[in-house]
Amino acid sequence: MNKKQKHYSIILSVVLIIIAIVYLYPLFLVIINSVKSYEEITVNVIALPRVPTMKNYIETWKIMDYPPLFFNTLIATVVGGLGTVLISAMAGYKLSRTKTRYSWVVFLMLIAPMMIPFHSFMIALVKVAKTLNLTRTPWGLGVLYWGLASSLALFLYHGFVKSIPHELDDCALIDGASPWRAFFQVIFPLLQPITVSVVVIDAMWMWNDFLLPLLTLSGSKNSYTLQLAAYNFFGLYKIEWNYAMAAVILTLTPAIVLYLALQKYIIKGMVAGAVKL
Repeated sequence: MNKKQKHYSIILSVVLIIIAIVYLYPLFLVIINSVKSYEEITVNVIALPRVPTMKNYIETWKIMDYPPLFFNTLIATVVGGLGTVLISAMAGYKLSRTKTRYSWVVFLMLIAPMMIPFHSFMIALVKVAKTLNLTRTPWGLGVLYWGLASSLALFLYHGFVKSIPHELDDCALIDGASPWRAFFQVIFPLLQPITVSVVVIDAMWMWNDFLLPLLTLSGSKNSYTLQLAAYNFFGLYKIEWNYAMAAVILTLTPAIVLYLALQKYIIKGMVAGAVKL
């Protein structure tokens, strides 16, 4: 690396650090305000807490009734994530292995919803969900995520499967394995990198989603997710900022921990699935 390249590298590093600070600053404000009293927050939002306290977290935990809400959110996320992985993996494998004009048309039709804004069909989706009794329950919410998340997951699986030799399919069938057994015992384990990426991306979205739970779970507080419960601290005439900030941290922490634990697999799987089209 010559002197000019070193200068460019230093400038790029400085720019990236500044961008990172800009993006992380709101999270920093949430953290410091979550350990301040309501009076301190109203006086100066950006000031550091004079005496940090965990009282906000304790009270928020009790007010939200955190464990049941955590369990509801976990159900919706797990059901939505597992269903998306199974449906998209099987569809991506079949469409990738089927080399016909019609399979390509079907593939394009299935990934097209990625370009359609959710707001344009959310009312119709809620009506269909009510007809199928998928509202007011986290299990139903998880099922609704299948349709919303499968387009991107299918796109990634379809590209990744192309990196797997066809000979593996033939060998499994020659050994007497059924197509189902060949997929789940031979092909699916090889999809681990892209599967981890799909799981993490969808899990973070489903865990932090607010709009769809608001549309489908309203009126049933026993089925609320953490996001809906945290929103209750933002009242019409008064916002309990100290509790609201603590609720945000309690809601985001599981998703952040999952992302940090599996982040190295996300880029690996995304790149592997996107370049083999």
